[in-house]
Amino acid sequence: MTPTANYYDTLGVKKTATADEIKKAFRRLARKHHPDAGGDEEKFKEINAAYEVLSDTEKRAQYDQYGQYFGGQMPPGGGRGPGGPGPGGGYQNVNVGDLGDLFGSVFGGGGGRRGPSRPQPKRGTDLQMRLDLTFAEAFAGMETKVEVERTETCANCHGSGAKPGTSPTTCPACHGSGSVSEGQGMFGFSRPCPRCGGTGQIIESPCGACRGKGTVVRRVPVTVHVPAGATDGGKLRFKGKGQSGENGGPAGDLYVVTHIKPHPYYQRDAADVVLELPVSIAEAALGTEVRIPAPDGGKVKLKVPAGTQDGRTFRIGGKGAPKLKGSGSGDLKVKVKIVVPKHLTDKQRELLESYAAEKPEDLRAHIG
Repeated sequence: MTPTANYYDTLGVKKTATADEIKKAFRRLARKHHPDAGGDEEKFKEINAAYEVLSDTEKRAQYDQYGQYFGGQMPPGGGRGPGGPGPGGGYQNVNVGDLGDLFGSVFGGGGGRRGPSRPQPKRGTDLQMRLDLTFAEAFAGMETKVEVERTETCANCHGSGAKPGTSPTTCPACHGSGSVSEGQGMFGFSRPCPRCGGTGQIIESPCGACRGKGTVVRRVPVTVHVPAGATDGGKLRFKGKGQSGENGGPAGDLYVVTHIKPHPYYQRDAADVVLELPVSIAEAALGTEVRIPAPDGGKVKLKVPAGTQDGRTFRIGGKGAPKLKGSGSGDLKVKVKIVVPKHLTDKQRELLESYAAEKPEDLRAHIG
């Protein structure tokens, strides 16, 4: 900030602003412009300097008196302005406690300068894969093995990244902290160490198996238990079977998405199973009894009453798929489909013409 810069304008307050108004303005601007929050570093310096003066009653009075001479120039009568070098200048007298929860919201911790820290344990990412099942496999459930490609801790170096017999050394630039600090008075901020990449360690002799990464990519067999009644698009979770964590963090999870291949005549509706039953005109008109296949491999009898209409659905309880939640099974829903013959014998035509001559009910009377 230049010696002639107006501190009140910098904080966006009037010259008559109260101490509380100045504090609130500073907190708002500090959140916005702090470098660790992605703000403008130069702007933050200006805000910091302005607050250091205006938050102190004595310094504010001197600033109001000397104005443009404040900030390192010799004001009339000798002595240093409170913004200049020496005990009265700089940022060292800013009251960090005045910032309240500023550091909690922006920096994730209490007030004051953040101390550098080592990389924290990080959970591994989740993996997802598709598993195709036949209708019968999903209906009855099954156990199978799948291969999952995932990262795992290198067995050669046990995750250190260093060649066996050697060890990583402490980074001389950050002294093992993983970050370097750039001071700005009381408001220092840290950056990942450029030499070690934030790990705090230097690997001088990398492991030949993982090339210093500490992890390798492998195809790993995983046993998958598919429950009876599995649905199309359902997700099965296998905890800890995903990618390995970093810095000692836990592994992610594996999600297996089940897809059921189409069946020649069955369809799934959650735990219910739908079957379309072809019925002739005569069977629908006169009624009939049929034996139909059940999804579990058995046979069930179904009575189709006389006068059954196309699309009517009959429900046979407990003959559907096992329910994933709760106990029991869904139902077998049989939907009637009346089939009109495309080709007639002479006898069939004669009988149908005789039926038509009997003048049955007018099916179209209601539409004029």
